[in-house]
Amino acid sequence: MDKNLDGWLSGFLGMLIFSGSLPATRIAVADFDPVFLTFARASIAGLCAGGVLLLFRQARPAKGDLLSLLIVSLGVIIGFPLLTALALQHVTSAHSMIFVGLLPLSTAIFGVLRGGERPRRVFWLFSGLGSACVAGFAFFQGGAGSMVGDGFMLAAIIVCGLGYAEGAALSRRLGGWQVISWALLLSLPFMATAALLLQPADWSRIGTPALWSLVYVSLFSMLIGFVFWYRGLALGGIAGVGQLQLLQPFFGLTLAATLLGETVAWPMVAVTGVVVLCVAGAKRFAG
Repeated sequence: MDKNLDGWLSGFLGMLIFSGSLPATRIAVADFDPVFLTFARASIAGLCAGGVLLLFRQARPAKGDLLSLLIVSLGVIIGFPLLTALALQHVTSAHSMIFVGLLPLSTAIFGVLRGGERPRRVFWLFSGLGSACVAGFAFFQGGAGSMVGDGFMLAAIIVCGLGYAEGAALSRRLGGWQVISWALLLSLPFMATAALLLQPADWSRIGTPALWSLVYVSLFSMLIGFVFWYRGLALGGIAGVGQLQLLQPFFGLTLAATLLGETVAWPMVAVTGVVVLCVAGAKRFAG
């Protein structure tokens, strides 16, 4: 299979998995404290990642890679999950998609700053147009926000874009699943200790939907999704493949409507068509 196509397919699978993250987090924070949820999901994923690294006898990263792994940890393991969990106490998961629409642009910018990529000027036109379409659609469909929730989401998008770009650049040397696994293992001692200290006093009050949501955001959002996503970014290009996340809000809004009963109107289909064209244009001019 063509390397570029392989990267885009891997990135698409990663994007599909991430689409369930915000709806699942919305369900989880109904019963879990958002800070505990952040630590718990990273701890569960970190234990699994450590087991996989041990099973496949992976060599330790070089000392020069530790700073990059720390940035990945702070961006996508601690920063984005914590900030979005805090935001979803104030806004709906549908409204949060406004900001997810800005994530591909954030990833592309950090791809230039940290990954050394140089997309053509036309790429930025398609990227900006796609982001504007997603943000505008989600704004009109997602209901009113709040200053606090919007502030948390904006910060989440910035740190996540940095974590994506840094991890993708590192994946070219270590491999996609190795990067997220080592980043999870690096943060595990702190995350596991904090999770134990902050765990619910009475687990019997935690509902089944919240428990299943914790499983999803731990195994899929925190580990499995990144295996595909970092591989896709490394093979297909950070800026280009990152534009696939323009489609994530539409999958996420569909899940929000299905699982949470949040309103999603028919114009989503039309806007999705425009976004698909933007993603295709960004793919053509990314390199």
